[in-house]
Formats: sequence, structure tokens, C-alpha cells
Amino acid sequence: MFKMFGNKRLLILMFGIIVFIALMGFTLGNREKMTWPERFVKDSVSWIQGFVYKPARAVAGFFEDIQRLTVLYDENRAMKLTLTRYAKDTARLNDLEAQNKRFKEALGFTERQMQTTQYTYRIAEVYASSPDPYNNTVTINLGEKDGIRENMAVMSVEGLIGRVSRVSPFYSNVQLLTEIDDRSNSSKSIAATVKDLENESFGIIESYDRDKQLLVMNKIPKTDQMTKGSVVITSGLGQLFPRGIEIGTIVEKDEGEFGITHTAYIKPFASFNHLREVFVVEVPELR
Repeated sequence: MFKMFGNKRLLILMFGIIVFIALMGFTLGNREKMTWPERFVKDSVSWIQGFVYKPARAVAGFFEDIQRLTVLYDENRAMKLTLTRYAKDTARLNDLEAQNKRFKEALGFTERQMQTTQYTYRIAEVYASSPDPYNNTVTINLGEKDGIRENMAVMSVEGLIGRVSRVSPFYSNVQLLTEIDDRSNSSKSIAATVKDLENESFGIIESYDRDKQLLVMNKIPKTDQMTKGSVVITSGLGQLFPRGIEIGTIVEKDEGEFGITHTAYIKPFASFNHLREVFVVEVPELR
């Protein structure tokens, strides 16, 4: 009985193998059309694949979009940092180029001045500026430790700008020409003359006209030869400002008090706004 049962199992196995081989040969053959079971199976499998693939593709696409957004965010952030650094470097380069230009002008100025005078020009950086228009002073980074004293003349490459009014160990205040006022005890007048007419012209700069933005020079003799366009320089007679520092150009000349003297209005050579570097004039005799 067990032998017969074993033979049946063997026959069933052999029959299954034969059917499988026959189906393989039938399906792998060159046929133009599939049978309806094959079409049914294929359509069913394709539908199931599509049903599963669409949401899977949507989920995968969502995470891919997030990844791309993250990459774009990082790239955008890196680009912004690069542009920020570039802007800072460009601004710093422009500032250095401007500073280099000013230093070249200052070097040329000191070389020219040293050929004509025996003065020492101590270059100083403007550290701060007073915001008060009626107390126009600047602070420079030279002080008593550097040999700076009160009443030393201060100038730019264009011309005279003022005098040292207060000194601390490391810094000094400079009172600008715009603060000259004959009514103030803290103000100092400037003895002046005309370039190339030093022995024939004389006047005293005593005030600054804020409306006209011009220096006012009084006590000019009626016979004085100074005219409109003449270059005014320090005469050195007041023993405060050394001789020969250019101040400005005469733009107007009128009769003074009682018609005895004349008054001249002078346009300063120097600009008093946005000062960056200045020179403190040191006279050898006063060292």
C-alpha cells in the first residue's frame, strides 16, 4: 500500500514537470498573440504595479524635492556669504586705495615743503570731529607724548586749517579757522600777508563769516597792493603761526571802518569737512 502511494507521488511529480516544461515552451515560443489567461495576468499585475507605484513615486518625489530645497538653501546661503565678503573686501580695497592716494599726496606735500622751509610736518590722523557747528574742532592722534604743544599750527595738503587748542598725553584738539572770532578770548587772530608781496602787504584775519563761508581780514592799509585773486599766507609776525603757510585767495576787498583801512574776504584753500590726515607744523626754533 505504501509502495503504491509512493508511486502515485512520483507520477504526480513527473506529470507536473512535464506540464511545466510544456508551458515554458508554449510561452517562450514566437507567438504573435497572448492567450487570455496571459493577458488577464499581465493586466492584473500592471494595474497592481501602477496602483502601488503612483503613491510610492509621489512620496519619493516629495523627499527628493525636500533634498533639492535643502541643497538650494545651502548654496544660496554660501553665495550670500561670498557676496557679503566680496562687498566688504571691495569696500576695504577702495578705502585702502583712497588712503594710499592721500598718503602719496601727503608725502609729495612734505617733500615740497621741506625744500622751501625748515619746518617739520608731523602727520596725524583725525580721530574724531565735533558735531557742534558752533564749536568746530577735531581731535588728532598725536599728543604731549609726541611733542605736540598748544598753539601749534595745523594744516592739510591744501592749506592752513587751524591750531592746536588743547593737548592731552596722547591726543590733541584742533580749533579750526572757522572758529576765529575777535569777540572770543579763546580765539587767536592770524597775522597774514600776500604771497610774493610779503614786505608790502599786511592784514589780520580776525573772524569767519559763516554766511559767506569766508575768512575776514581787517586792518589792511589803504595803500596795500593786495587785490582780488591774491594768495594770502601767514606772515609769521604774530609769533603764533609760522611764516609762509598758505591760507586762501582774496575774493572781495572793501573799505573798512571809517575808510581808513580795507577789509578783505578770503576763501580758504582747505576744506574743513571730512578731514582724514593733517599736519602739525613744528618750528625748529620752538623745539
